[in-house]
Amino acid sequence: MHGNKQHLQKDFFLYNASKARSKTYINMREVSERFRLPPSEYVIVPSTYEPHQEGEFILRVFSEKRNLSEEVENTISVDRPVKKKKTKPIIFVSDRANSNKELGVDQESEEGKDKTSPDKQAKSPQSEPGSADQESEEQQQFGNIFRQIAGDDMEICADELKNILNRVVNKHKDLKTQGFTLESCRSMIALMDTDGSGRLNLQEFHHLWKKIKAWQKIFKHYDTDQSGTINSYEMRNAVNDAGFHLNSQLYDIITMRYADRSMNIDFDSFICCLLRLEGMFRAFNAFDKDGDGIIKLNVLEWLQLTMYA
Repeated sequence: MHGNKQHLQKDFFLYNASKARSKTYINMREVSERFRLPPSEYVIVPSTYEPHQEGEFILRVFSEKRNLSEEVENTISVDRPVKKKKTKPIIFVSDRANSNKELGVDQESEEGKDKTSPDKQAKSPQSEPGSADQESEEQQQFGNIFRQIAGDDMEICADELKNILNRVVNKHKDLKTQGFTLESCRSMIALMDTDGSGRLNLQEFHHLWKKIKAWQKIFKHYDTDQSGTINSYEMRNAVNDAGFHLNSQLYDIITMRYADRSMNIDFDSFICCLLRLEGMFRAFNAFDKDGDGIIKLNVLEWLQLTMYA
């Protein structure tokens, strides 16, 4: 376990007994204990009497020899897709404050798929019998619904996006959800709108749906009881599986922002949170020209960045 800075999963505490703990676990203003332990590696877990409460924790360690200690904290980062070929640059509205800086995105768009030869598609090692048919059928279904709602201009606004997504999501009987709210759909358009029109075309919509499908799988993985919600602890792991690596302070902020009074997050809030994270990471990287993790914004750039997100 030495050198491992990853967040410990619940299974670790299920299969590893505690070496020392407080004698009385009661709701008091202050609880203090003193332990004498042999040299080894230990995980110290401070806790409050009720979950999701703020508290102060002081640890004093007396050692016979010199000891080097450090606070374990995750590095804030986001996983980037591996680009197998040169990508086509597009302009995201969330990056307009940075002089419309062009960003490359993974070419999982429909345009890229259309250029793939049938032979290469047939030789895909991960494809399962029937999965390609199901994918194409779903795409046709989306295309038909999109054309019916979008009209002649072939673009949709937030209200129309909400209509399309909820009609398709409601057909997934294994996912318990009330559907997407209008505010979530506005966030989706803010993230995926590449031409600054405030609307989505069919290509932008397909790219958005692929993200939602990937995040839907993560949500269903942690929603083991199929209640349509995940708790704050599962949310931490789900966000990490989605490729966003945050610290404890940010996880607490996510819980306060997106969880209900029972500290549970539903599917709509989960998707909305990941959309916000991706949009903010993308915008930050657009401003971070030298890659030092520090950006400088004036008030106009700040407002442009935060108001349309």
